[in-house]
Amino acid sequence: MSEKYRIVVADRISPSGLSALLEDARFEVIETAGWEEDAVHEALGEARGLLVRSATTVSRTLLEHAPRLKVIGRAGVGVDNIDLAAATERGIPVLNAPAGNTVAAAELTMALLLSLVRMVPAADRSMRSGEWKRSAFGGVELRGRTLGLIGAGRIGGEVARRARAFEMNVIVSDPYLTTERAEELGVKPVSLDALLDDADVISLHVPLVTETEGLIDADALRRMKPTAYLVNVARGGVVDEAALAAALAAGDIAGAALDVYENEPLEADSPLRGAPNLVLTPHLGASTTEAQELVATEIAEAVRGALLEGDLSRAVNAPAIGGEALRRVRPLLELAEKVGRLAIALAPGPVRAVEIRYAGESSDATKPLSASLLRGLLARIVGPDDVNFVNALHLAEVRGIHVSTAVASRDPDYPELVEVALRAERGSVEVAGTLLGDRHPRIVRIDDYVIDLVPEGTMIVLHNRDVPGVIGKVGTLLGSLGLNIAGYHQSRLAPGGSALAAVSVDGAVTPKVIEALRGLPEVSQVHMAELE
Repeated sequence: MSEKYRIVVADRISPSGLSALLEDARFEVIETAGWEEDAVHEALGEARGLLVRSATTVSRTLLEHAPRLKVIGRAGVGVDNIDLAAATERGIPVLNAPAGNTVAAAELTMALLLSLVRMVPAADRSMRSGEWKRSAFGGVELRGRTLGLIGAGRIGGEVARRARAFEMNVIVSDPYLTTERAEELGVKPVSLDALLDDADVISLHVPLVTETEGLIDADALRRMKPTAYLVNVARGGVVDEAALAAALAAGDIAGAALDVYENEPLEADSPLRGAPNLVLTPHLGASTTEAQELVATEIAEAVRGALLEGDLSRAVNAPAIGGEALRRVRPLLELAEKVGRLAIALAPGPVRAVEIRYAGESSDATKPLSASLLRGLLARIVGPDDVNFVNALHLAEVRGIHVSTAVASRDPDYPELVEVALRAERGSVEVAGTLLGDRHPRIVRIDDYVIDLVPEGTMIVLHNRDVPGVIGKVGTLLGSLGLNIAGYHQSRLAPGGSALAAVSVDGAVTPKVIEALRGLPEVSQVHMAELE
């Protein structure tokens, strides 16, 4: 019999979920949860696979004890506890299990909502204290009410289906929701302001990115109906917790339910703990027997497939390129991701098609380069935790985005050039980037406007009239709002016509900044992109 593949399971994972490995004679499974560090290191010496949850930190140092390691599996979505750079440099694919908690999170959303509108936790506390106050716990029905989903991705879509079974009307604010997807879910796309104004229940299903951080703030809460409810099982930082506690205390909204928090565990002195009409749970989104078994099964099968068949469809890094080849093309991959991040920020509506063009010496890197660009593009749509180098094309296709690639003719001005053309529902946009000296990235074109800007940090892109004083007004405004300008490049097609300004800034660009810029009479469009 050929040599067995040793798999070290460093954290406690459902044994039934590991059956794909335990029942296959080609694998030797060693469970090391609770072992001393030296014993774990010894077990890793001959390991081909490593499975973890969140308890084990897979550091560069730990990897030095695993010279034969071929794959790392994370039984869950996030991979913050794994040093991706160290794994990638060694050509080790890191796999995750993003789909296992979808139903669990959707069902928790409905459980919190029902508990909230029928006042179940408060009624339970009253009963346990010896009371019988039926009149104090009059609730409301979901039937006929409007559910507003902020985000309609994997989990949001499942919530929409369940809400329709309760005969609710479902509206959605999601800038990346296509018409076809909305029709499939039976939902009505609306603006965020319209959703805040009209929804009886608001449920959050968005990733935590710059655009969504603090999305539900004091202003958003003031727009909501006084009879409205808020539910969040997505990410804690999306809600301004102090503003929510104040709104509940003032009776500005009817109630809220939270499963996630800005800081976890929730601080003992958090204002949320004393807020009225608020249901709190300790991040239970994936805490079901089925979900835990599903993520264990998902990752065990993924590790098995990676070792036996070379199937890397769950990989979150770029394992097809390792060692010296990776070091050579990494600047190009990083450039492509930033081009994707900028392009999606400029897209006029949900994206229909993506054309990726590359001109340069690394023609063998076209596939990973395209995946890297799609990863940057989709991170803003589905969240950075749910998109990786391998599944990016699949996620694009699931969302109805047609992707094509092409190797373009070499440009004498740019030895390495990465271009993307997006076709969206309300227009199109093109972005091009290059490397100077094989390592220094630049954005060199947005549509027909030629620019030269380092793609770092936060970039604001303005369309404005080419008239005297615009640059001064923009700079003064940004300065008054506490933002330092790191780079400013203005490009025009003809004197006195339309112009485009690409402005790199230090600090966070809040909705208040965007609205202030839009208020300048010379400015017609404002976009913001996070390029890191």
